[in-house]
Amino acid sequence: MFEKMQWLAREGDHIRKRMLNEPRGYPASCCNILLPPTHPEAQAGYVIMEHVEYPGMSGSNTICVVTVLLETGILPMHEPVTDLVLEAPAGLIRVRAECSGGKVTRVTFRNVPAFSMYLDEPVEVPQLGTVRVDVAYGGMFYAIADASQFGLRLTPDEGRDIVRIGEMVKAAAREQLPVVHPEQPGFAGITISQLSGPPHDPAHHARNAVIVSTGAFDWARPSTWTGSIDRSPCGTGTCAKMATLHARGLLSPGQPFHHESVLGTLFTGEIVEETRVGERSAIVPTLSGQGWITGFSQYVLDPTDPFPQGFTVGDIW
Repeated sequence: MFEKMQWLAREGDHIRKRMLNEPRGYPASCCNILLPPTHPEAQAGYVIMEHVEYPGMSGSNTICVVTVLLETGILPMHEPVTDLVLEAPAGLIRVRAECSGGKVTRVTFRNVPAFSMYLDEPVEVPQLGTVRVDVAYGGMFYAIADASQFGLRLTPDEGRDIVRIGEMVKAAAREQLPVVHPEQPGFAGITISQLSGPPHDPAHHARNAVIVSTGAFDWARPSTWTGSIDRSPCGTGTCAKMATLHARGLLSPGQPFHHESVLGTLFTGEIVEETRVGERSAIVPTLSGQGWITGFSQYVLDPTDPFPQGFTVGDIW
C-alpha cells in the first residue's frame, strides 16, 4: 500500500487536488481512496489524502473508512462485532467494529507502533522565541507543544491563533529537529503539529488541537501560514501524545487515555503493548471513536472545466 501511495503521489496527484481543492473540497477535509489490499490478511486497503501530503496512517480517516466499508455493504457487517484487517501505507491495521442495527457504533483499531523522538526540546521560532516541543510518531511525525506557552485554552474561537502558532512551530521544528522512521525511511520529517492542554471536561485527560497544513510555508510571507484545525481529536496525534506520556512514565499499559478535540468530541486510547522500533522504545496503542456518514455525492469533471485540479483562494486557504 505504501507503493500505491507513492504511485498516486507521483502519477495520480490530480485526484487529490481535484477532490480537496475548491470547488469540490475544503481546507478541513480529507479524501480516502479504497483499493484492493496487497497483504493476504487484509480485507481492504486505503490511501489517505490530505492537502499537502499523503499520511501513512490517520486515525480519524481509518474510523471513517471502516464506517463506510461496513454501513454501505462493501464489506459484510456482523453484529454485534465485526473484526477486520485494513492495509494502510504505514502497515496493517487490525479493527474491531461494534455494530448495532446496521450502524457502526464504535471503532477500535490497533495502530502501528508509536514512539517519541524528542522530549521537551527547545526550538527557536521567529516571532515566538524559544518554544519547548516534543516530537513523536503515531503514524505521522508530530511536533507537540504545550498550548499554555501561548496563552491558549484550545477553544473554537481561538482558531486563527491556533493555526498560525501551530504552523510556525511545525515549520521551525521541521528545520531544527530532523526525524526519520527507523524502519520505514520513506516516512521522514515533521509534517504536522499539535497544541496540547488540560481537558475542559474533568472526566477526560487532555485536550488537543492538531493543525493540518493547507499550503506551502514561507517565513518571509505570513500569508502562506495556512492550515486548518483537525475537527476530530486526531487518532495518530492521540497515539503520538500517548507515546510522549509513556516515555515520561505518565501513562502505563492498560490505562485509558481520553483525549478531547476543540469541539469537545472524544477519542480513547490505550497502550496494549510495549515494544521497540529499531533502537527506540515504543508502544502499541489502540484508539477508539465513532464516525457518521453525512451524505453520498457524485463528483464529475467537465472536459471544458478551466480548473480541472481545482483552485485555492487566499481568503480561507
